[in-house]
Amino acid sequence: MEPMTEGLLQNLSPSPSPIPKIEMRGIVKRFPGVLANDNVDFTIYVGEVHALLGENGAGKTTLMNILYGIYTPDAGVIRINGSPVRLRSPRDAIKLGIGMVHQDFRLIEAHTVTENVFLNFDGLGFIPKWSALESRLEEIAANYGWRLNPRARVGDLSPGEKQQVELLKLLVRGADILLLDEPTSVLTPIETKMLFKTMRRMAEEGKSIVLITHKLSEAMSVSDRVTVMRRGRVVLSKPTREATVEELSTAMVGTQIANSLGQEQAGTRSADSAPVLRVSGLSVIGDEGVLAVRDVDLSVNRGEIVGVAGVSGNGQIELVEAIVGLRKPLRGRIVLNGVDVTGASPRKLMELGLTYIPPEGKKWGIVQELSIYENIALRIARYEPYSRMGVINWRRIMEVSEKVVSEFKVDTASIKARASSLSGGNVQRLILGRELTTSKPSLLVAAYPTKGLDIAATDHVKRILMRLRAENVGVLMLSEDLDEILELSDRIVVMYAGRVVGVVRRSEATPELLGLMMSRGVGAGASP
Repeated sequence: MEPMTEGLLQNLSPSPSPIPKIEMRGIVKRFPGVLANDNVDFTIYVGEVHALLGENGAGKTTLMNILYGIYTPDAGVIRINGSPVRLRSPRDAIKLGIGMVHQDFRLIEAHTVTENVFLNFDGLGFIPKWSALESRLEEIAANYGWRLNPRARVGDLSPGEKQQVELLKLLVRGADILLLDEPTSVLTPIETKMLFKTMRRMAEEGKSIVLITHKLSEAMSVSDRVTVMRRGRVVLSKPTREATVEELSTAMVGTQIANSLGQEQAGTRSADSAPVLRVSGLSVIGDEGVLAVRDVDLSVNRGEIVGVAGVSGNGQIELVEAIVGLRKPLRGRIVLNGVDVTGASPRKLMELGLTYIPPEGKKWGIVQELSIYENIALRIARYEPYSRMGVINWRRIMEVSEKVVSEFKVDTASIKARASSLSGGNVQRLILGRELTTSKPSLLVAAYPTKGLDIAATDHVKRILMRLRAENVGVLMLSEDLDEILELSDRIVVMYAGRVVGVVRRSEATPELLGLMMSRGVGAGASP
């Protein structure tokens, strides 16, 4: 069990109330060409934390969107406290005490906490009594141990505080059924631990919480019951204390996922002493015209994975964009394989052995309107043996495209299919396959390579990274998932407010130490 959640299990109630708060029976939801929910039964009890697990496309978010009134089911019935209800909109759900916190926060960053919470609040009056509203928020926040200033501008808050604002929006409206969609995806370990304590406190007060998550350890540590969906159906539902991680992962994927990555564990070998990448004194201007990266030093050796950890918005993306040639540095130096490449073009860097896996693969890594083989051609069409004398050899491109689809398990009927038809996990496999099959990189820069992927796709990407490490490739990896950082990295670089506040060897790293560095800028030792 993860250190940050250790001890939470002992606080779980022995069993939830036998009275169902919500019953969803025989729920069916169809979209064009997709059966998203196939005769689903789902029960929520009073005073429980219920974890809802499943791969991307399993139907879990659709099911919760039905419960929140965003979608109307094609068949089935929903009962609250035993009485059938029809939920035509989120307003109907809120009136019945159901609230949802989405993965992407629905807040107005220029407004204060109080203004966000009471936006569209019934009974607010023509002239709101702001001092009374602020006092009400302070009272609710204090009940859960939150230190939240009602007058603070939301744009100045941390992700954890923004999540508290989202919860406040539901609590002031009297919600006692809370649906939380991947709530820890943007949180530090400290904020995650605080959230879990809040969830347990809410359950003790009689509220019911559904936790949608892909992290098995979270489900095991904080929930009373767990339900697994696969391909639109419920395949497992039981008390959490009766489940195992192996059982849940097998239920999610439909086959057993090995515990080991099958490669030498990170942090247990000495990387080649020759650095493939060295960054010194690097400063970069962000999109808003201010310094996003401040005097950063770091290095990546051959056969080493260096993880970059930090809360979103602390300069990680701007750092990577400068390294891969997408953003001009203000000052500093970037050396790749002994060559000064400061300000070099992406094409020049690619030809010197750098390969880049961008964040949001569907947005930045492919052209969705093109076919799979055409997306692969974009990477290689100017080079032999895929072209000669300016003439593209489409037969060769088709051959390598078939190889990419086969070896990287891209789920598609044909390489002629549009890239837009691929799921997020398959897009990531396509990008990795295209970059690694058509080149022999000395440095791979991967920005959030598993973000949003299901358990099987995540496992596949991790294995690729470990294989590259074993082949003496240097890897610079951005991730907001500390479990992933700790699992894969040999060294961990932590960024805060655009600076590197510390570099920690894997053997010395803990979630608590990294979380402290990420959230407060507290430094640590080790060389860059």
